[in-house]
Amino acid sequence: MCGRFNVIDNPGLRRLLQELGVDLKLPPAVNLAPTEPVYLVRESGGQRQAGPARWWLTPSWAKAVDQKYAMFNARSETLGSSRAFRYPFSCQRGIVPMSSFIEWRQQGAAKQPWLITTEQEALAVAALWDVWEGGDEPLLSCTLVTTAAAPAFEPWHRRMPLILGPDEYDRWLDCSHTIDPADSLFRPGLKLPLRLQALPPAIGNARNKAPQLLEGVGETVELAAG
Repeated sequence: MCGRFNVIDNPGLRRLLQELGVDLKLPPAVNLAPTEPVYLVRESGGQRQAGPARWWLTPSWAKAVDQKYAMFNARSETLGSSRAFRYPFSCQRGIVPMSSFIEWRQQGAAKQPWLITTEQEALAVAALWDVWEGGDEPLLSCTLVTTAAAPAFEPWHRRMPLILGPDEYDRWLDCSHTIDPADSLFRPGLKLPLRLQALPPAIGNARNKAPQLLEGVGETVELAAG
């Protein structure tokens, strides 16, 4: 799953945005949690754009904006069958750029938070989006796509966000072409090497937004691509 992530301005993230074709400097954000605004890259009217979206999908057909069902993640296995995800998967795909995400690993009686990133500290995570027009203003919202964890990542969690490789950006964003739910891009593997760093427990409170919380407190683990 992916329930928290961070956006820290750095050369790797700026390079990623250039590769995604958007001219934008993302505002820093630490310990982002579901329902908060995040930046979404998508194609609209033949042009690529980036802007804020609520991180918790509200389908266009929903009667109201609520959190009755967990819609901040979309399991890749259900993209072609879920009523909420089927249409966005066919023609409303996007990418959420981030510098890192956070996962919790059971260690003894406690859960240890870990910061997960790449050497470049930049990740392009697959997303779906929709627009709800039942209120005073249209609401753009999104969900992050998750897959079964790569074998090397399973000690941390059985799920992980779908991190796209550079050769997959354009294909994912080009909604003039459909993607089969059984496509190999959903395979449980690591397309990029990952670096994992233990974090202080205070990061578990989503109200804690201090950048100092992203400073490691213990071991670092390197996971190779594959």
